[in-house]
Amino acid sequence: MAVIKNNIIFDKGNNLAADIYFPNDTSSETKILIFWHGGGWFRGDKSSAKAIGVRLANAGFMTFVPNYRLAPKNIFPAAHKDALNFVKWLLDSKFTDKDDQKNIVQIGSSSGGTMALYIAGKYGFPTVTWSSPVDYSKWMKKHENVKPSYEAKEELGLNNRHDINNSFYKYFALTYAGSSDQKILQKLDAASYDYKNLQQLMMINSADELTPLPTVLDFVQTLADQNHEVELLVIKGKRHAMDYGPDYLDESLDFLYQTIKRQK
Repeated sequence: MAVIKNNIIFDKGNNLAADIYFPNDTSSETKILIFWHGGGWFRGDKSSAKAIGVRLANAGFMTFVPNYRLAPKNIFPAAHKDALNFVKWLLDSKFTDKDDQKNIVQIGSSSGGTMALYIAGKYGFPTVTWSSPVDYSKWMKKHENVKPSYEAKEELGLNNRHDINNSFYKYFALTYAGSSDQKILQKLDAASYDYKNLQQLMMINSADELTPLPTVLDFVQTLADQNHEVELLVIKGKRHAMDYGPDYLDESLDFLYQTIKRQK
């Protein structure tokens, strides 16, 4: 069984902590995984990833699940800055050695996947995303008539799943952006991040889900235009992020294992 240490503070100023899941088998070389939880930047907590953390630890990864500040109290780029601060803390902490940066990989779920992309571009950690939202500025222009709502079925009387998804997508994006200003939304777009250090990336998305697949395909094209390597797995159905992520953990881990082997 994995050994769990909860609430390890990495940012005293903002009272941010991470949970750590240690593998029971300590005979193998160190492999470190950061798991970024989702929740549209306005909800979610590291505690929701306990089952995943245990599975990742049992697969041989010392797994870190950090929290980050949430909207609407903390708007963009607060959570992105928290992600950077966590990685800086991790690399300087007692949990890593000087050469451990090459042993770090990531999995990000939903908006956590967006932050994983942000970190991957800066540090080059091999990364898997589950339903990462990647586009906000162009999407907003195309959906000006959509009313944002956390619970569109109850609040707006919507019954069509796509309409409900669009309403929620607009809600969480504007809540974290703190504005409908195109300049801010463009900075939040994943395509605007710095990818000079991007290494191996695998993106998993459902064919018809909350994260619009056309935006993902456009993003993959953007990375391809920059000569980056991307593996995209589109699964059938309409599940989003953690709705399918645990079922595709083996595929995710296989990808990450192979990246670690390639770096040795």
